Amino acid sequence: MAELLAAAGHQLELFTLRAQGAMGARYAAAGIPVHEVPVRSLVGLDTARAIRRFAARLRTGRFDVLHSHDLYTNVVAVCAARLARIPAIVASKRWTEWRLAHRMLNRGVFRLADCVVANSARVGTTLRAHDRVPAGRVAVVTNFVEDAAFARWTPDERLAQRRALGLADDAPVVGIVARLRAEKDHALLLDAIALVRARVPAVRLVLVGDGDEHEALEARADALGIRDAVVFAGHRPNRPNPHQLFDVSVLCSKHEGFPNTVVEAMAAARPVVATAVGGVPDALVASETGLLVPPGDARALADAIAALLADPARAEQMGAAGVARAREVFHATAVVPQLTRLYDGLLARARRGPSRAA
Repeated sequence: MAELLAAAGHQLELFTLRAQGAMGARYAAAGIPVHEVPVRSLVGLDTARAIRRFAARLRTGRFDVLHSHDLYTNVVAVCAARLARIPAIVASKRWTEWRLAHRMLNRGVFRLADCVVANSARVGTTLRAHDRVPAGRVAVVTNFVEDAAFARWTPDERLAQRRALGLADDAPVVGIVARLRAEKDHALLLDAIALVRARVPAVRLVLVGDGDEHEALEARADALGIRDAVVFAGHRPNRPNPHQLFDVSVLCSKHEGFPNTVVEAMAAARPVVATAVGGVPDALVASETGLLVPPGDARALADAIAALLADPARAEQMGAAGVARAREVFHATAVVPQLTRLYDGLLARARRGPSRAA
């Protein structure tokens, strides 16, 4: 989003709780300054001091809009922006499920924001129903994919990439692109692949991503007797789109907001099997671009995966429908203008005078 806004002529600065991260090089290439705002915790005297320092920094920047993007930065940035009297203050919610402490803290912060952006319709519903944000201050702006997500490998390039992971040319490959974290429930996927393997002995599973569940997942694969069928591919860049490695893309999370990985899978023309949690049904059209299954149900997940592996024509049809949906609804050219219109509307309202909804 920042790259596209900068390319369109908007002036941006990024404030982050941790300046060292994987996206640093892309911000630098886009000419977007990155500043660190050191915060040790979300509550306490040190946090209050950090908010005051941040507010002083914001006052020197003559900013029109401040947009915070997660539950931690909502607390620090929205409070600082209100102290600095930034004309338009936008908070965000990207998950349907938050811990009670985070929910209560952000509920107070949301009252200070001019608008709260949800990244899916279902997340927007939780803002109104659970976080008590008035409907007039909730906006839905989905995540999106850029042109690079639609780029295709040639058949030879795809074979080369799969061979580099030790995959046989004719192996049916199921894959997931997600951090190895408990909420993504890779353990459920391992259980499902053990069931699929009884029907499709050549099946292989590729896990793209790193995280603190790595060792536990390796141990579970060993215990299930499928370690030879599982490839831990580690972190891979999203350019080129790693979903091209797979025949079926999976997301089996326990809870979600609006998962980019589902849209990226559709952009790669892959049928998707996903758990029906959070904003996943906002992205995937059941039985059209993929299959939805209940969370925590290994048998249902295995049945859906096996059904697509057994019916390549249906899988290909779903992949084609996914590409069309991703281009029409979730392409950057469809989504970015929604955000700029939101900013413009908030600024116009600020210039007319205070009239924030209760």
